[in-house]
Formats: sequence, structure tokens, C-alpha cells
Amino acid sequence: MVRVLLADDEHLIRGALAALLSLEDDLDVVAEAASGTEALAMARAHRPDVAVLDLQMPGADGVSVATSLRGELPHCRTMIVTSHGLPGHLKRALEAGVRGFVPKTLSAQRLAEIIRAVHAGSRYVDPELAADAISAGDSPLTAREAEVLALAADGAPIAEIAERASLSQGTVRNYLSSAVSKLGAENRHTAVRLARHRGWV
Repeated sequence: MVRVLLADDEHLIRGALAALLSLEDDLDVVAEAASGTEALAMARAHRPDVAVLDLQMPGADGVSVATSLRGELPHCRTMIVTSHGLPGHLKRALEAGVRGFVPKTLSAQRLAEIIRAVHAGSRYVDPELAADAISAGDSPLTAREAEVLALAADGAPIAEIAERASLSQGTVRNYLSSAVSKLGAENRHTAVRLARHRGWV
């Protein structure tokens, strides 16, 4: 039996997936979680073979959970299921050791097949998501520029961003200006939108 952990903050989707996967003779859904924090706690308690993680969850996103699991439970293989398969997300997921990256439009039967393949040591990335990632290329932003741009996403003033990032206001302005320039945007708001669209922040 392949022991599976399902983590998704949408209860209906998680419940439906659990019910459909339980129909498979060789898959056993041993735990469910509604947040990244809960997913980590459930993984520690139940030690699943495969963790199927939603990309965007409260507490910690799927990639962060996968990163933690790689360190704590190296035998547990991880998969990301998402409705927002942006190129930057795929790159982060692969760097975190995620073995599967699939859209939520997948059928339960196909998901079961991929869970088995991932458990057996294979890697599966949805071809369309992979093609999008290749065509988008790598992020031109440095880690610090991406961080400052993410902090600017909700319209926070420079002073607040500087405080939250532990930087001077001048440095924050420089990072934002550099990010805007690299993304070919007319202002930081457009830069945030472009970077989010590509999954870079």
C-alpha cells in the first residue's frame, strides 16, 4: 500500500480526492490537512510515502512544506497540485525536490497513476506547465529584489517596506527601481503584477 497525505485548504476538493483515491486498491489516504502547518504536523505523525500538496495554502505553501519534508522525512516523496501553475512556482518546486507538479484539472484516475509513479521514484511534470515555464525563462530579479517587490504588493509605503525588510528607505527605493527596470514596467505596481503573473514573487 502507498500511504498518502492530502493537503488542500479547499475542503470539498480535498474530500472528493480522498474519496476517489480510497477506491484504488493500493492507495491509502492516511491523513488530510487544510493548511501547510497542519500538513507538516500530519506528515510527522503519519509518515506518508507520498504527500500531495496544494500549492497555495494558509500557514505555509506547498513548496515550503515540501522543503521541510525533504529535510525531516526524506523517504516521503512530494507532489504539488495547483490551479495556478506559474513558471516561477514550478522552478521553486523542482528546487525543493518535488517529484510531481500537476494541475487540478487532472482526473482522479490520472492522479492515482502519477502518485504510483512518484512513489516508485519517477518524476512527473505536466507538459503544458513545463512548456510555459521554459518559454517564460528564469526570473531576472535577485532574491532581495523579489522580496522587496513582494512586500510592495499590497501597496505598503516605502517606510513600512524598509522596516519589514530591515533595510534603509533608500535601499528599498533602489531595489524597487531595479526591479521595475528589469521587468520593463512603468511603475512598481505594474512590476508586481508582471512578477506575480510569472510566479516570480
